[in-house]
Amino acid sequence: MGSHHSDRLSAIALARQAWLGQRNPGAASVPAWLGRSWNRCLDMGLSPEQTVGFDAVSKAQMRRVQDASQPLVQAARPVLDELVRAMGNIGYFAILTDAQGVVVDVHGPVDTSDRRAQVIARIGVDLSERAIGTSAISAALSELQPVWLHRGEHFFNDTSVYSCAGAPVFGPHGECAGMLDLTGVDVVERPALKHLVRRSARSIENRWLLQAPHALLLRLNWPGNVPGDDSDGLLTLDTDGYVLGANPTARQMLAMDGYAENMHASDLFAMPWENLFDSAHRNQAGTEVPMWSGLRLLAQTHAPGHARSTASTRVESGGKALRDVETELIRQAVSQAKGNVAEAARALGISRATVYRKLGSSRH
Repeated sequence: MGSHHSDRLSAIALARQAWLGQRNPGAASVPAWLGRSWNRCLDMGLSPEQTVGFDAVSKAQMRRVQDASQPLVQAARPVLDELVRAMGNIGYFAILTDAQGVVVDVHGPVDTSDRRAQVIARIGVDLSERAIGTSAISAALSELQPVWLHRGEHFFNDTSVYSCAGAPVFGPHGECAGMLDLTGVDVVERPALKHLVRRSARSIENRWLLQAPHALLLRLNWPGNVPGDDSDGLLTLDTDGYVLGANPTARQMLAMDGYAENMHASDLFAMPWENLFDSAHRNQAGTEVPMWSGLRLLAQTHAPGHARSTASTRVESGGKALRDVETELIRQAVSQAKGNVAEAARALGISRATVYRKLGSSRH
């Protein structure tokens, strides 16, 4: 262990000297993503010898960050509790940032008597690449993939005491919403944390998706794999079959290159979309669903509160057609939200596009 540790640090030092000291990237063997980050730091005019301030953002900016990051933080906290338990007493703690690298939550055994730990484990501190150079935080946010960073692989001399693993966290609409970082100060290198941080980021993404209102949840996996854990693709729909959100696994399975607010289940599956709701009502363990590509997925469907699609429901209430009842309920929700369509849509468990479409069609 000691010999390997010494060899690893020596290799990092040689690569660092060739790339950052002699400005000779060709002589250094470093991962491509690390070289890109070092180059960005150099292009910004940064120097490894500069003092790192670890400055916090303004109070006004922090209020905006906290408001925007509330769903992320809420979804992450139970996961971070389990994550800290998994790391035990190896000297690492967890940091959650927004998409700009501003810290929004910290969990784990932070030694506040050690300034090197205390300065980075503060809510509101700016840990972006421009602020602290190359780190697992900036690399994960730039590369949008998990990374492991040890000691001198950080850009600044001041940050060469850290070892860290980082992974991006994606929101229900496919956007990078932040990142999860596991950091230790003057600790033994633990590359296995790269796997742990990736799995934990996936759990946060899934909890975020599931805690948002929805009418139908699809747990997707390939035939032969039984859905039921964090490896599943997750897709949520509103009562009209419109997509509310999806985790990264579902986006890859369904070839969802981007997020379109009016994307519909019928755009993804080569079958009547109402059948997905019917499957949930029959409490089937799983059913194969065809995609337009010709591939098939195994889907478990769950309808919170036994929600039913508007297309498959044929009832009247008080002499009014169902469509008129729905429109009235939507209008009431928008009124209660004081005209905030997004808030009304969340309360109803439907998309904003559905609110606009229902209210628009009621005028004709």
